[in-house]
Amino acid sequence: MRVGIVGCGLIGQKRARAALGHKIIVVADINRSRADSLASNTGAKVAKDWKEVVEANVDIVIVATTHDALAPVTLAAVEAGKHVLVEKPAARSADEITRVVDAAKVRERFVKVGFNHRFHPAVLKAREIVSSGSLGRLMFLRGRYGHGGRIGFEKEWRCSPQISGGGQLIDQGSHLIDLSRWFLGDLSLEYAATPTYFWEVLVEDNCFLALRSPKGQFAWLHASWTEWKNIFSFEIYGQQGKLAIEGLGGSYGVERLTFYRMLPEMGPPETTVWEYPFPDRSWEREFAEFESAIAEGRQPVGNIEDAKAVLEIIGHAYSRGTR
Repeated sequence: MRVGIVGCGLIGQKRARAALGHKIIVVADINRSRADSLASNTGAKVAKDWKEVVEANVDIVIVATTHDALAPVTLAAVEAGKHVLVEKPAARSADEITRVVDAAKVRERFVKVGFNHRFHPAVLKAREIVSSGSLGRLMFLRGRYGHGGRIGFEKEWRCSPQISGGGQLIDQGSHLIDLSRWFLGDLSLEYAATPTYFWEVLVEDNCFLALRSPKGQFAWLHASWTEWKNIFSFEIYGQQGKLAIEGLGGSYGVERLTFYRMLPEMGPPETTVWEYPFPDRSWEREFAEFESAIAEGRQPVGNIEDAKAVLEIIGHAYSRGTR
């Protein structure tokens, strides 16, 4: 397929590398030097602006911009007849994303959202175990995700509510909500707190959520910009055991899945550990899933409807959450 990219920063570059076997035709970025760099690495043309990309002769547009541009660029691309892979959270609010959802239906285009955490090997293995029934009926989830920022972090675009739409909740928190929905299904907000403890910013640097499924299962989630040692931890509790996913590679530590299987006599569980000390291939797996979905004429895993559901939870948390 022919691919256009809007946004040539770190994520745009990762998306370009993940589009193996496809031709990057045209790229654009508000920072011309970043666009020039990606173009030189891919043989693409540099467009004068994002509108030129969505109007180009491409099959897919990858949108990897700041949050304020995600929905407008995606909407324009869909209306131009393109399939779109847009970074999470796909918009700043559920209201923004609704127009994209409606346009995708009318134009019969597929919009895949960048929930690449679904494609990490430990998460995929956990999904396989849960689907097999080996964990029994799921009871609850517990997720933690965070980093500690860096010097000057408070001046970055993620800390500007006009650009980002929020703080850590809409940032890393959106991944935790999406993963919780992937394992438990539809969720509603029971409790939210969005305090700012450390960074002198107008958005939250921590968020605490309690989500409930129609079956009464809970997801207890905490995302933080004051996690001084980077952490990713996602635990899935069933009546017959527990799955613990830890690490994402790099500064988050080796990616690992541990299966604690309860024995009939209870007591210490039978423990099996899988480690994945390899380069992060979630980006390639996610693009391959999108490619397959387009070829098969089906909705991709982690689509625009999933993103809307996540943003609806985030919106409720911001309106009801305590500071």
